[in-house]
Amino acid sequence: MNNFGEVITAMVTPFDENYNIDWNSLDKLIEYLIENGSDSLLFAGTTGESPTLTDDEKISLFEFAKKKLNNTKIKIMAGTGSNDTKHTIELSKKAQDVGVDSLLIVTPYYNKPTQSGLLKHFDTICKSLNTPIVVYNVPSRTCCNISSKTCKELSQMQNIVGIKEASGDLKQIAEILRDCDSSFKVYSGNDGDTFAIVSLGGEGVISVASHIIGKEIKEMISLIKKGKIFEAAKLHKEFLDIFYGIFITTSPIPIKTALNLKGIKVGPLRPPLYEMDDSDFEIFKKLLLKHNLI
Repeated sequence: MNNFGEVITAMVTPFDENYNIDWNSLDKLIEYLIENGSDSLLFAGTTGESPTLTDDEKISLFEFAKKKLNNTKIKIMAGTGSNDTKHTIELSKKAQDVGVDSLLIVTPYYNKPTQSGLLKHFDTICKSLNTPIVVYNVPSRTCCNISSKTCKELSQMQNIVGIKEASGDLKQIAEILRDCDSSFKVYSGNDGDTFAIVSLGGEGVISVASHIIGKEIKEMISLIKKGKIFEAAKLHKEFLDIFYGIFITTSPIPIKTALNLKGIKVGPLRPPLYEMDDSDFEIFKKLLLKHNLI
């Protein structure tokens, strides 16, 4: 069984003023996240600004994480997906050679494969690797949705152990939880959906908000699994504005802003992402102050 825990933080990638990876800040960020509720860490995901990371930078991130976390219980998830099956396999093999614990592989974006095409894409990838794979479904970014029927077929493939579900379609997610074997893990891909998905039987969340409220999210999930739904719902409602506020503009702009405001140095965003507009910044800052997060 692949136990990645309940709270997997989709980490930001710290940059210095020249937009190079800030390794010292990354080291400190890893320690901070572990202390604040993260069971596993995802490197080079959407929140890590993967579209502007080179393959060499991604592998360097995975190598850094492996060295840092080698003798700990924290699992390393590596974002290696692309819209090119061949490229995905090549990068995934390199990550596998580093020794990461799992791969997060997003559905191909822009070229919009069919459902049968998705099955062939992932089948080809699975046959080339032996590292556990978590499929990433995020139609808002990819214009490509994995249907519940397709997910059931994916769940039966070699190496595919779970899905990060960020479709926001709770009917579809409930069907996945109903139709797939219980060993297939369903993770919320949207912080605002975590309460509902875990209540339906999901494993946990691959989270952005856990950068600033990791312990609280972990507690909420624990309460749900203990059957203390009303207590968990209270936490969900308490942090509802945070779950959605961190997406006041394109992610990871707000969460990087929040970390920098907290004094956790993560630096700028790589273009074409830039700092949030002044009006959004003031709204977001007030929200963080309201919850005593800065």
